[in-house]
Amino acid sequence: MVRADAARSRRRILDAARDVFLERGLDAPLDLIVRRAGVGPGTLYRRYPDRETLVRDLTGDLLARLESAAEAAAAVDDDAFAAVRRFVHAAADLRMGAVILVLLEGLVVDEELVRIRTSTASTVETLIEAAHRSGRLRRDVGMGDLVLLSIRLSRPLPDGLDRLDPDGDLLHRHLDLALDGLDTAAPTGSAAALAPGTPLSFADLVAAADRPATTAGGPRAGS
Repeated sequence: MVRADAARSRRRILDAARDVFLERGLDAPLDLIVRRAGVGPGTLYRRYPDRETLVRDLTGDLLARLESAAEAAAAVDDDAFAAVRRFVHAAADLRMGAVILVLLEGLVVDEELVRIRTSTASTVETLIEAAHRSGRLRRDVGMGDLVLLSIRLSRPLPDGLDRLDPDGDLLHRHLDLALDGLDTAAPTGSAAALAPGTPLSFADLVAAADRPATTAGGPRAGS
């Protein structure tokens, strides 16, 4: 029971941290996360003695949940392109694309995080390769393309415009419109008929995210 309670508290803290960091930035007061999570301050500070530890665990958790979403999509859909579509929508529900840019500002990458990132990338790449083999997903679309597509479309709308999508339905509609353009089975004359480009890989994104910056804990994102 104690372990189950601890797991529930961690889930509440990480979900609250994701939302607070997305809304207020990485410098948001940790007390705001405590209130949003509905836990006592001691519960957060015992598990996360500093902001860096919280950001690190949140990033690892999101990557692990992203991998689980890819595995679930592959298990549910026999249609490989439908599995990719399901995965992209699941990633949007996790708000991964929107929050990752915020987390990168303060993320210190260690060996365990690299392991999680590598495992997640491998699982998602397997999903994408299956869609390529099916002939449905354009060959010039790589994992990096899908990640950036998710980031571009899932970033919060500016003040005023956010009232257009209070429940996220508009985001999912726009994701479907974009995914239709990646489907080789789309009608002639659609975005799928455009000249092919060069696939963007996940390794390309990792290399681009790596930048010369250090903290007391070590090198930042991408190392």
